[in-house]
Amino acid sequence: MAKVDSKGRIVLPKEVRERLGITPGTEVDVREENGKAVVEPEDDPEEVLHRMDQLIAEFSKKRGETRPFSDNADPISEDFRDNVRNGAKDEFDE
Repeated sequence: MAKVDSKGRIVLPKEVRERLGITPGTEVDVREENGKAVVEPEDDPEEVLHRMDQLIAEFSKKRGETRPFSDNADPISEDFRDNVRNGAKDEFDE
């Protein structure tokens, strides 16, 4: 069982860190949910974009389209992708 020290710090058990992919320097979201503390690793913005590209490509195939999400996407998709990338870049530049 983990203990809270005088500064409010908790050491996550090694098994939990490994399962969640939490390594030194990983940013985590800590919040209260239904009276419990929840710790979740923040998603890497590039991984989110990669998963989004995969989902769009899969959806496009189901609809019979062959063009995956790419640099020649429709203007709304391009704008969304650029905003996500710029937001991620700004957050990591701080």
